[in-house]
Amino acid sequence: MERSWTRWARTVAVGAVGLTLVAACSGKSGQDSGTTDGRVTLKINFWGDFGLQDLKTKYETANPNVKIQLNSGEYNAQHEDLQKKLVAGSGAPDIAAIDEGFMVQFRSQSDKFVNLLDKGAGSYESKYLPWKWKQSLSADGRTQIGLGTDTGGLAMCYRTDLFKAAGLPTERDQVSALWPTWDKFIEVGQNYTATSKKKFIDAGSNLFNPILGQQPVGFYNDQDQLQMEQGPKIAFDYTIKAIQGGLSANLATFQADWDKGFTSGSFAVLACPAWMLGHIKDTAPGTQGKWDIAAVPGGGGNWGGSFLTIPKQSKHVDEAYKLLEWLVQPEQQIEIFKKVGNLPSQPALYSDAAIADFKNPFFNNAPVGQIFPKMAQGLTPQYLGRKNGPTRVAVENVLIRVQNKTLKPEEAWAEAVKEAEKASRS
Repeated sequence: MERSWTRWARTVAVGAVGLTLVAACSGKSGQDSGTTDGRVTLKINFWGDFGLQDLKTKYETANPNVKIQLNSGEYNAQHEDLQKKLVAGSGAPDIAAIDEGFMVQFRSQSDKFVNLLDKGAGSYESKYLPWKWKQSLSADGRTQIGLGTDTGGLAMCYRTDLFKAAGLPTERDQVSALWPTWDKFIEVGQNYTATSKKKFIDAGSNLFNPILGQQPVGFYNDQDQLQMEQGPKIAFDYTIKAIQGGLSANLATFQADWDKGFTSGSFAVLACPAWMLGHIKDTAPGTQGKWDIAAVPGGGGNWGGSFLTIPKQSKHVDEAYKLLEWLVQPEQQIEIFKKVGNLPSQPALYSDAAIADFKNPFFNNAPVGQIFPKMAQGLTPQYLGRKNGPTRVAVENVLIRVQNKTLKPEEAWAEAVKEAEKASRS
């Protein structure tokens, strides 16, 4: 999706995708589903752009007994709202999207979700990337709470016009060669800011997350023990270095100023999981052809990727599963990929010509059907932990304080550790 993911998203801070990476406003609380004029109303809670608007019309036309209510909200708020509704025992939507960063938290409450294996979803296991299927599977392997929609994959989106004006190369292969490592990326950014007098990246949190995603271990090991001195420390140090170097435009992701930055030139480059492409296109339609896609420093990594689940509170489980199953079929997954960029997590689709040969005209005809599947197939994702989502948000909020100059950089790491430990105990 973080879709920002827009996943993920993402969504993400990213958490803030910032995922805070992800979305514009806080979601409305779900209500019990009912019927409208004899039609079943199915409510879907998500964030960003899952590519559902056109599919909603398509499904309702083919199923006149169903009315779909789309409820897009802010990334963190949607997950927090779902948790509250599960605890309260009422108010959850018929279908709830969950980002990978929160999946361990929710799959540990598998008794509150419909077991999709009971609905026949076991037949889909072989269609998914093995790690994607396991992410939403209970520890004992008996309960599958979600079917994956997309996976992140990582690249870097950059403004060719701004690079040219700063004397930097603009061809994607040449740009990729500029930054094989994050140290080189920061060096390029410092040169860019010195030449252009503009900022290089959008936000520190959107540097932190992709770097963290490349580390062998993230916030937690597979025993759910907090591991701040490993991957998080590496990602945090690089982010602080970039902020102190004047690279960051200090924009709050998925807020109005961040969106304006895509058109105003407030920044020249940002980390781009697949789901980010749709947000850029929707936010800055007038910049078509000015964006391109290069490799991510450090090689590979993942940021975001979501699942669709059915809380047991749904009053229309059969209808909800029928819709969920329809949404993950190849035809819909390919349509979503071409429209908003979300990369399917079913690898057989990567060899489908509709994906493999697809070049995104908005991004200077970048061969996205080759770039992102290659990343997805080479992934060995981290274990994210039950408290991964809240921990990420806590650390990102510390970075935001540094960006806003309300916290000194030399005091930031100790504060991040303190806030992460607090989140791990919450």
